[in-house]
Amino acid sequence: MSLAERLDSIRAGAATRVPAEQRALMSRATEELRNSGILDGVIKPGDRLPAFSLANAQGATVRSEALMAQGPLVLTVFRGSW
Repeated sequence: MSLAERLDSIRAGAATRVPAEQRALMSRATEELRNSGILDGVIKPGDRLPAFSLANAQGATVRSEALMAQGPLVLTVFRGSW
């Protein structure tokens, strides 16, 4: 299954699990963010990320340069709970 297909599946599943009122609220908030111009300043797929350091799950600092020295780097972001 491709990423696009997986994301479509997640969206379809959300339509059955999330109440209509909450979906409408999230949709409005998303549209407001898009209309705000915030996407003009985000890093796009294929852009080179600036160097960064973050704390890992154990609290140790991890630097992107050190990770990239080991090979390609995939960055994921956990948004947290709603």
